[in-house]
Amino acid sequence: MLKGIPSLLSPDLLKVLMEMGHGDELVLGDGNFPSASCAKRLIRADGHGAKPLLEAVLKLFPLDTSAVPVTVMQVDPGDSVIPVIWEDYKQIVQNANNHPVPIMTLERSAFYERCRNAFAVVATGESALYANVIIRKGIVIPEDK
Repeated sequence: MLKGIPSLLSPDLLKVLMEMGHGDELVLGDGNFPSASCAKRLIRADGHGAKPLLEAVLKLFPLDTSAVPVTVMQVDPGDSVIPVIWEDYKQIVQNANNHPVPIMTLERSAFYERCRNAFAVVATGESALYANVIIRKGIVIPEDK
């Protein structure tokens, strides 16, 4: 057990977060997302929702400031789902960064292709529809600067 690290973050996920560099992307896939077929590196977080995982990851993970750092999967045309979880994501990201952060939407096939190139995919147990999210890692600025 360690101090200051959210207990929701598994040793495998912590290792991946440490290995990631500036510009690398992490996917949090909902329970319907084809995580295993899209992942270079797959981290299982079954039974955990995407919102608490995103919040826990962002305690340690700086978001990129040189590009849009958060991307969600666009709702398919003709689908009547309204992804209310996106508002939660906006709030979580804003709280973690102390300012609003833009969130981009990406068409399903383009989203899947981007996920195949992501550093890692976290398979969550999130049941909300369209709850898949990609976050792009920024840099850690030393505290003495």
